[in-house]
Amino acid sequence: MKDGTERRGGERWGVAIWAVAVLAALVALPWAAGDRLPERLATHWGAGSGGPDGSMPLWAAALFPGLIWLVLVLLTVVLARWREGATSSPAMRGWPVSTLLSSGVLLVGAQASIVRANLDHTDWRQADSVGLWTVLTFGVATVAGLAGWAVARRGLAAAAHAVAGGPSMDVPVGEKFVWLSRTTNPWLRWIGALSGLVALAAVLVAVSGLIEVEWTVVAPFATVSVAALSCASVQARVTEKGLDVAFGPLGWPVRRWPAEDIESARAENRTPAQVGGWGYRLSGMGTTVMLRGGECLVIHPRRGSEFAVSVDDAERGAALLNALGGQRTH
Repeated sequence: MKDGTERRGGERWGVAIWAVAVLAALVALPWAAGDRLPERLATHWGAGSGGPDGSMPLWAAALFPGLIWLVLVLLTVVLARWREGATSSPAMRGWPVSTLLSSGVLLVGAQASIVRANLDHTDWRQADSVGLWTVLTFGVATVAGLAGWAVARRGLAAAAHAVAGGPSMDVPVGEKFVWLSRTTNPWLRWIGALSGLVALAAVLVAVSGLIEVEWTVVAPFATVSVAALSCASVQARVTEKGLDVAFGPLGWPVRRWPAEDIESARAENRTPAQVGGWGYRLSGMGTTVMLRGGECLVIHPRRGSEFAVSVDDAERGAALLNALGGQRTH
């Protein structure tokens, strides 16, 4: 229950932050370039000629996409709440995240393309073509939607297939099972999200043509965002095949230990001070993935140093791994 509550809380915060960020970008882009834009902006291009055939005042070009976005967010949230519990399929229940990610990228990309096309023209009829930018925007929006669906599907599947609690750890030979435990560091997640927003804002400003942005400005923030988000969450998975530890929202990269390569497992309390800090740490205690102090699942491989990961219910995961080891010794 705790994991599900935390996951739902994180999803709500994520939706709220994304909704505000997209709305701010949609409204701010035209106003930021207002002194370099005509009084009316070209907002529609003919399919045949490729030239602009429709326009809006600056204020409407700024507010109309924002209104569309607010209505879309509201409808998505209402439909998601209405359908909550109606289906147990992770593939179906991941649609709200996918919809909001892809549509947000699509609207912001379209707004940036419109601003760029109208930039430094005195009349909207002189606006440049947006053909290439439209194709690129659709491509990025599709990738964003698929990534959002994959992340949501993975989280929902983890919640749906976790092993139920119980005192017994007897595992019949040949029986299939799965134990899952996931931990998230909110501080790393916030650092990754904020760094990503800064990088995204710089890219949008550059794409819209407002100012020239050097890659040396974008690259550090993008790198920090990817690194922080990759280390912000971890999921341990025990099956009859052994242990998998997946990193980041997409569950990649993954470290795997076959059951026959694990000599023993245990639950142990560790702190950041003991292992040398937060994140992926190498110390005299072996390798530790430290996202929060406290209970860790520790395995002792037959070859190599110990590996520990800070997850809840570590004692149950260790008991299952030891049960698998006991089966192979008989």
